[in-house]
Amino acid sequence: MEKKGSFVAVGVGMTLGAHICPLSRSYIEQADIVFCSLSDKYVEEWVMTMNSEVRSLQSFYAVGKDRRETYKEMVSAMMTEVRAGKNVVGAFYGHPGVFALAPHKVISLARSEGFQAHMEPGISAEDCLYADMGLDPGTHGCIHYEANQFLMNKKCLDTSALLILWQVGMVGDRKHEEFESHQKYRKLLMQSLLAFYPADHKVALYEAAVLPIDDVRIEWLPLKHLGDAKIHQHTTMVIPPAEGKRRDHDVLRMLDRLDDD
Repeated sequence: MEKKGSFVAVGVGMTLGAHICPLSRSYIEQADIVFCSLSDKYVEEWVMTMNSEVRSLQSFYAVGKDRRETYKEMVSAMMTEVRAGKNVVGAFYGHPGVFALAPHKVISLARSEGFQAHMEPGISAEDCLYADMGLDPGTHGCIHYEANQFLMNKKCLDTSALLILWQVGMVGDRKHEEFESHQKYRKLLMQSLLAFYPADHKVALYEAAVLPIDDVRIEWLPLKHLGDAKIHQHTTMVIPPAEGKRRDHDVLRMLDRLDDD
């Protein structure tokens, strides 16, 4: 039996006012309380125009504080209100399930305790990237890695596919305490990539627009210059294919036989 109290995670998209869907807006407007973790104070102020009970989760972050502890505190704050029988909404920038630990944790915990909980999708940085850069992940295939996952694990990389590295501005931070990585770690990432790509291979640094007046950042540079590039917490790295596809002739012969049958 479901208990009184609920949780819905919604995404407000990347650009203020432009990306939120009507259903997510409705959940925010009708909630008893809204918690928000957003990329800009203006976006938070915009959410506050939809509901009088809005609380920012940004205060849980602090320099030198383990972000895993921050996420636990966020989950606790939202679950406290759900357990009190309130209809709670968590509003997150972009898509609430993409590089966002707290929404997944709250939904899982709420459901395990008998509360109704679900997630509504939002427009993510990935969606904006494909549109802004004119890329189709189906053209060459597309590989996604969080930058630290790529750096710290052994790799078998298909360089005929598009490679997208997320959160390159956080690469090298194993303590989960920094908000921007040091240059030495970015250079280590560059060395790791040079094992697969030529030094002159052009890569792009991408940042979606947050405010309608913002410009999208698409900066192309040779891979060998990555260590000296200007990178922020929200910078995404896009690496085009370095080689063409290689046909698997054994599979093609099997397909021919199947076609003949």
